[in-house]
Amino acid sequence: MLQEESDLSLIIAQIVQKLKGSNLYAQLERQAWACLQRPEIRLESLKEDIKEFFKISGWEKKLQNAVYSELNVYPLPSHPSAPPEHLKEPLVYMRKAQGSWEKRILKSLNSMCTELSIPLARKRPVGEQKELLNKWNEMGTDEPDLSLFRPVYAPKDFLEVLINLRNPNYENGDSLSFRTHLGLIQVPLKVKDIPELKECFVELGLNTGQLGIDDSTQVPPELFENEHVRIGQKVLVQQDSAAAQQYIRQGSPTALRAELWALILNISSQPEDILYYEQLKTNVIQHDLLVDSLIYKDVKLTASNDDYYFVFEDYLYQVLLCFSRDTSVLGHFAYNSASPPKSYIRGKLGLEEYAVFYPPNGVIPFHGFSMYVAPLCFLYHEPYKLYQIFREMYVRFFFRLHSISSHPSGIVSLCLLFETLLQTYLPQLFYHLREIGAQPLRISFKWMVRAFSGYLATDQLLLLWDRILGYNSLEILAVLAAAVFAFRAVNLMEVTSLAAAEAVLADLSTLKVMPLLQIFLFATVT
Repeated sequence: MLQEESDLSLIIAQIVQKLKGSNLYAQLERQAWACLQRPEIRLESLKEDIKEFFKISGWEKKLQNAVYSELNVYPLPSHPSAPPEHLKEPLVYMRKAQGSWEKRILKSLNSMCTELSIPLARKRPVGEQKELLNKWNEMGTDEPDLSLFRPVYAPKDFLEVLINLRNPNYENGDSLSFRTHLGLIQVPLKVKDIPELKECFVELGLNTGQLGIDDSTQVPPELFENEHVRIGQKVLVQQDSAAAQQYIRQGSPTALRAELWALILNISSQPEDILYYEQLKTNVIQHDLLVDSLIYKDVKLTASNDDYYFVFEDYLYQVLLCFSRDTSVLGHFAYNSASPPKSYIRGKLGLEEYAVFYPPNGVIPFHGFSMYVAPLCFLYHEPYKLYQIFREMYVRFFFRLHSISSHPSGIVSLCLLFETLLQTYLPQLFYHLREIGAQPLRISFKWMVRAFSGYLATDQLLLLWDRILGYNSLEILAVLAAAVFAFRAVNLMEVTSLAAAEAVLADLSTLKVMPLLQIFLFATVT
């Protein structure tokens, strides 16, 4: 009991400290001072009267949403005497593996820098600044020569690192039940089985209405869809983040999705947010970074060749170039196992006072990174709003898909969950694919690391991302990956090679996400 109270006090202290540096805190302070002039505010009941004013004026709800948002993002407090790195990642071998991986990425970036004789950063000449500013809204028409640039790494490189991950405490053990896991991931992490997943994703049950199933043309809208839309509109009127998160577990109506996601992520575009975006844009105009070319290259290789997303090429450049300059993103490294790379002023290598984070946001883009932004372009048409939503999605969810950690939503746990579900509930298929050298994870990894962006049809992808936001978890990615294999099991049992298995699973664009998830979770014999 005392421990629980201590933990709660610690959480409250952390959230208060975080909010004190926010715009909301300054706004609340101004409103409190302003309300003192009101005749109904009395000195003898000052505290209660100000609370009542905040409640009536809607500021209490904004504060509640901000606190709820912090609770969703910030990790649970660790032991008071635990070192800060435990907040990033409690397992030492995971931290070491992440550190080694970061060194490899930096080595790749530096070697490219040396080979091409290009500086990490340079100030653009005035003429170049004007040219970029003039074509800011049509950067997709620009065709720079990117033939010598290559992605720093691709998902398959990252997978090889995860496959070689080992817990040294288990390395020399004799009788380990974990050794019965025959997948590629060989680390002993606790992942959920289907009964636990059913409990976690209870709103996906067969008896609960779902957008993605019950809004099909065969189902009369008055049975579910009309009422669900009405409740969604009511949630938006109430402006309650917690209610929106609960509501969206059954899917979001298309017309309400943009507002609901913004409410859940606690994004309300204030004038200062627009100004901040413009400052980031100015930084892009003034300075050229090596990672800019990596962003251009990635967009050209992925989104520009996608039937759904090629039209958003300009938006992608704008958002990703601004993102690379945003130092506020560095805050998420407090709970991310990764650490932002450092660069040193020329001739001052190793001297910390001359160190700067590079890129300024601490995130080096990899092959496919732009696909985290592309689906959001369907929902948000103002670049500053699109930018805010993407940044919040990244620091809440997407960073976990390319960093090594033991977090339940981390990519290592997702891979292990996927393999465990297949091995436990589809053993014949799992063993067959393993025997022919087609380990299922080698096929599904790219889906999960990109949160299925670029693989599913956009309407289905947005239904999937509804549930990621609704449950504040990425575990549903692993469940869907296993469900896809279950759906194509008959065809996969006939293949005799990895190439043939990949061909069976090459096109996911016709799949309906929600029926797959429901059948796998709630119609699988456990």
